[in-house]
Amino acid sequence: MYRRVPNTSSNRRGRFSIGRILVALVIAGVSLFTYFASSEFNPITGETQQVALSPDQEIAMGLQAAPQMAQMHGGLHRDEDLQAYLDAVCARLMDNSEVSQTDWPFDCHLLADRETINAFALPGGQMFITAALFERLETEGQLAGIMAHEMGHVVARHAAEQLAEQRLAQGLSGAAVIAAYDPENPNSGLTTQQLSALISHLVTLKYGRDDELQSDRLGLQFMAEAGYDPRALVEVMEILAEASGPGGQPEFFSTHPNPDNRIERIRAAIESLYPNGVPAGLEP
Repeated sequence: MYRRVPNTSSNRRGRFSIGRILVALVIAGVSLFTYFASSEFNPITGETQQVALSPDQEIAMGLQAAPQMAQMHGGLHRDEDLQAYLDAVCARLMDNSEVSQTDWPFDCHLLADRETINAFALPGGQMFITAALFERLETEGQLAGIMAHEMGHVVARHAAEQLAEQRLAQGLSGAAVIAAYDPENPNSGLTTQQLSALISHLVTLKYGRDDELQSDRLGLQFMAEAGYDPRALVEVMEILAEASGPGGQPEFFSTHPNPDNRIERIRAAIESLYPNGVPAGLEP
């Protein structure tokens, strides 16, 4: 009597495929659990957020990276008077706004770089502005706007959030690699790479845009609480837009995603902050 011989090769591939899917599900599950388990409430933003670092870790990371970041921009500016002026503006923001209710050890640095138009903050409170941007600003309020915006990134713990998102994206990407890989089809790796890139893109994209808008709103709040006219931040964006010109855009817009209509959004935030109009007497 004819007996059908089992296709052991096919069965073996099927078992291995199920095994890969189970491993992928475990990796994805662990990644999601780790991400959502790292929740902390932020009293300044009023949000519960997923963060991958403790405050002490953020501070240590920023302190460790600060010298290297300064070196990348030609070191610290040698003009002690300009640095003292920057320190005074930052101290005014820290002492007279909701920032004073936090424990972040803010430290503001003026960089010697006269070519790169940029300002940025490291995790934990190390903040920098290049001479190229500093020299384009026309008022103290504009300088306060830039630094208040960077304080917003620190207070909102955007770096710790981004790291948590990256770890989630890497975990989901790794799960996708395992689930999609076909040992009988070497070309399957190309599709896997595309799938992994898509997952990473979807997880991280909107956070970058939201971070900038949130930092704008927080910056407006901090500078207004410190007695600066929040409309100075609009002037900063106009200065940066003018600096773009036909030859390209400032580095600021490379490290700070620039959503469409950002100036309009800042103006809308100012109207929300002051529905009856910006009061007189604030420093421009």
